Amino acid sequence: MYQALYRKWRPKTFEEVVGQPHITDTLRRQVAEGRIAHAYLFTGTRGTGKTTCARILAKAVNCLEPRDGDPCCQCPACRAIDEGRVLDVTELDAASNNGVDQVRALREEAAYTPSVLRKRVYIIDEVHMLSTAAFNALLKILEEPPEHLLFILATTELHKVPATILSRCQRFSFKRILPEDMERHLRTVAQAEGIELTADGAEILSRMAGGALRDALSLLDQCRVIEGTLDAEAILQVLGLAGSIQTAELMERILVRDTAAVLAQFDGLYRSGKDVAALLGELSDLARDLTILKAAPEGGAALLTGLYDRKKLQTLGQDQSMRRFLYITDTLQSGRAALSDSVQPRIDAELTLLRLCDESLSGDLTALEARIARLETERCVAAPPPQPQERKISRAKEDEPAEESPVPQEAAPSAPSPAPKQMGGETDGGNLWEHLLDQYKARLAVNHRVFLNMAKGVLQADTLRVYCNNDFVQTSLDNNDVLSVLREVTSAAAGRDVRVELIAGKPPEGAASPASDHLDELVRSGSQLQQFRIK
Repeated sequence: MYQALYRKWRPKTFEEVVGQPHITDTLRRQVAEGRIAHAYLFTGTRGTGKTTCARILAKAVNCLEPRDGDPCCQCPACRAIDEGRVLDVTELDAASNNGVDQVRALREEAAYTPSVLRKRVYIIDEVHMLSTAAFNALLKILEEPPEHLLFILATTELHKVPATILSRCQRFSFKRILPEDMERHLRTVAQAEGIELTADGAEILSRMAGGALRDALSLLDQCRVIEGTLDAEAILQVLGLAGSIQTAELMERILVRDTAAVLAQFDGLYRSGKDVAALLGELSDLARDLTILKAAPEGGAALLTGLYDRKKLQTLGQDQSMRRFLYITDTLQSGRAALSDSVQPRIDAELTLLRLCDESLSGDLTALEARIARLETERCVAAPPPQPQERKISRAKEDEPAEESPVPQEAAPSAPSPAPKQMGGETDGGNLWEHLLDQYKARLAVNHRVFLNMAKGVLQADTLRVYCNNDFVQTSLDNNDVLSVLREVTSAAAGRDVRVELIAGKPPEGAASPASDHLDELVRSGSQLQQFRIK
């Protein structure tokens, strides 16, 4: 009879356990030195070895010839436990035996000494599923157990176990198995089973398992039907994940904001039977990989899902910012979560894809920031270059003879008195207000940066007078965050202490008007004004 790989290759000694040396070394020393506790609690995610270590510990404490804390697996006691022929070692599933009556029966049975072995061992899996009454019934025997009794509790949800139970157990936390440890074990199993597993095939299986060795062995078992070499491409094909190539193509079109192509490809995938939630989930996993690779180009490689080629990920992310990837990941997560309550999932998925292609459709501050960036870009493009004709005219006037001047030298009108210099004068070829504007914005939230574009600063003596387009702009800037930033940055630039005064109205004659860039219309519209007030 065929036996699944994860059962066939289940470790029988502590030495064979993969990826949990901090636990197996401690348990071996306790068994070797005879310092066995009366209750253990094994916690961790699925497939990391909790139940396996519980069975090995049950054999180790009852083994007739233990070897440095490991069971010999040859004595009658070890063989009986491995074959499940002894009643002194009992495994219970708390998911189906979670009532108080079952625990009371267990408590009454536990009072009797073992019939064959040294210790009576109870392994309770998914112990967090016990009811409150069942936990209370278990508490008494955990507090004062008989000498011959050993409890081993296992759970994937530690936070659901009462503190009264936790305080009476030795707790061991099982960690997710590292991909490299899993790859080595998969290659060992494949070699012993006659499976031609390549290095990239072992890598993708280990990453798809998510730290659970049992899942990795189950995937290998599923893929062994392939004749010939078992590489990454063959694994993706047999597991039905070859669509990851299409997912990468869809993400590529999203990143270049090709909305029409994105909707067309989505329609093709939908008509071919692709599940909408699964598609958004695959895009979310890909966005996560891109984000991690952008944040940690070297060390983050071990955190990738392994479903996508490293070179393809680098190609997709080379011209994109971290902010874009964070926005895409967050939007996909929100869109995927909303599908469970959606009446028409396809429409919601299409709306999500539209928001990914154009941030200005998101309806929050991200949209506002995208609009402002576009307006600033358009303004820079539309700004006319300096006209060279002025210099030509000036040079021509200089060349004209003095006697041909229509106005006598002594009768020439005097030059007008200069307006007060903005922000203390010219700096690097521009007014200091414009020079410091980026420094102001860098220290302020986006909802404050918007209003700085609708104001103009004039430094007179020790006072920075900020002229605002209207009363609403003045009110929006009148807060401690904005005023402190304006005061600190300006004082540092001017070399003296400066106070700030907000004024609703136009700057004095000679100073440039506050930049609007169509933002006045944005502020005046009722809906946008309401968004600012909410934020």
